[in-house]
Amino acid sequence: MGFVNGLKCRECGIEYPKQPVAGCDECFGPLEVDYDFHGISRVLSREVIAARPKNLWRYRELLPVDHEPTVGLSSGGTPLIRADRLARVLGIRELYVKNDSVNAPTLSFKDRVTAVAVNKALEFRLEAVGCASTGNLANSVAANAAAAGLPAYILIPESLEPNKITATSIYGARVIAVRGNYDDVNRLCTQVSERHLWGFVNVNLRPFYGEGSKTFGYELAEQLGWRAPTAVVVPMAGGSLITKIHKGLKELEHLGLLESEVRTRLYGAQASGCNPIVDAVKRGSCEIKPVKPATIAKSLAIGNPADGYHAAALIADSGGWAEDVSDEEIVAGIKMLAETQGIFTETAGGVTVAVTKKLIDQGRIDSDDLTVIAITGNGLKTPDAVELARPSVIEPNLAEFERAVSGLVVAA
Repeated sequence: MGFVNGLKCRECGIEYPKQPVAGCDECFGPLEVDYDFHGISRVLSREVIAARPKNLWRYRELLPVDHEPTVGLSSGGTPLIRADRLARVLGIRELYVKNDSVNAPTLSFKDRVTAVAVNKALEFRLEAVGCASTGNLANSVAANAAAAGLPAYILIPESLEPNKITATSIYGARVIAVRGNYDDVNRLCTQVSERHLWGFVNVNLRPFYGEGSKTFGYELAEQLGWRAPTAVVVPMAGGSLITKIHKGLKELEHLGLLESEVRTRLYGAQASGCNPIVDAVKRGSCEIKPVKPATIAKSLAIGNPADGYHAAALIADSGGWAEDVSDEEIVAGIKMLAETQGIFTETAGGVTVAVTKKLIDQGRIDSDDLTVIAITGNGLKTPDAVELARPSVIEPNLAEFERAVSGLVVAA
């Protein structure tokens, strides 16, 4: 089943066998999966894909697993929704929402990457899995580890939202809160992975883990009739998702599965309280200056993003841009999406919607662009971020009801 030749350093090109390894020994650059695209092209077609179940494994030849997957069989296949009501509010004609807030099993796009990583951990016969996480990844690793029968060790920043801690602990994972931010947690995970035969999905399994994000791009292209969008707006934490969406689109183009050449402009979205990639783009640079996160968008609060350099470079090369928004704008974005499209997103989605508004107002996204916004997590994960008025309390009679809704009800 597998079409993986091995791993290759993105920077210096040194090749490595398939193994759980964090990075290149020579230049410390990131490793990427090297595929046999000639072999893939002989067996993969639109018709083959269409005949398969609507999950991420419909693209399995383009994923780094050697055997039939046993975990994450319900992940992926999320809806691409034409968002006409939101489009009218934003002043754009053709807008779509790729809605991973309903992804299985834990309601975020991280279920895509974890499905791949945990299956790979099983193939490597690792003793346990784990991760450094700001929330969504923690939930997903814990759930998929439970399904795989593997122990899970989840390290999180001490300040993580209680709802996300509950949604991780329920699966029986060992959750350890670390005093510090995500970058402190990630460094500790690297040290642990060097001592134990465990698979930390965003450390020594990272080359395989990141490939799951490509399926976000595969799906939106297939759902658009095998077309690439003109513009795509993506929230950025470590910066991997935006690079993998682009990689996924280019792989489909390379295999001849798209109607035309990929000319998608990439737009990155961050919170103003943690915007190192946006800052680099605005400086016209790929150099990332680490920051100390201070934002309600905890799932994006990575001050020293691992893929920040490559995300900034791709955004610039695509002709796109990057923007950041305040906490107040994030909350407004959450409400706007909920009130126009009936989708309740977490803070990262609020960032994406608010940044999309800003980009359209700036004229960076044209009203005629076929635009997709990436919604990556469910609002039930961060309900405390949105303060709403408490409901009216009335006696159970019609007169009080009509007084309560006075001005809102049109007489028959």
